[in-house]
Amino acid sequence: MGFLMDLVAGESREILLAMAVDDWAGLDDPSRFDAHVALGGAMDPTWLDLLSESIRDVTGSDQPIDFIDARRDLEGPGDIGERTVEAIDPIWVSGVARVPDRQVDAVAGRWIELLEDEIGDLPREEKPWIRQLAGDLVAFARRADQSPSVILAWSL
Repeated sequence: MGFLMDLVAGESREILLAMAVDDWAGLDDPSRFDAHVALGGAMDPTWLDLLSESIRDVTGSDQPIDFIDARRDLEGPGDIGERTVEAIDPIWVSGVARVPDRQVDAVAGRWIELLEDEIGDLPREEKPWIRQLAGDLVAFARRADQSPSVILAWSL
């Protein structure tokens, strides 16, 4: 199965409260939270490091930093039920948000190449999902870029 992961942007106290009461559907409410993307269980968190690398490769920038380096302990609870929660450095969010629309497809293509270098050939039917996810992550970052906090919730 893999990891269950969600990225949520907004007020950290409100995010943690929604998670504590298992209001996962409420995370999609734009009147409560700036942005939310459910990353599901089909990917490993290291995939976000490869996304960061693909953005740097395509844009020629030194941003965003690797996702592993963007994760920080939260003040307060380190987990909510079975999920671990961590703060995400705004530098990572801003780096992803700055990907120009005209380069999102190239970023997705490079991400697929890096994934295949890491884990082997991907089934053809997986590639459209990964391309969509690249666009979803850029859109998430753009909405989350000025948020007071971005939180990653994950579980094995």
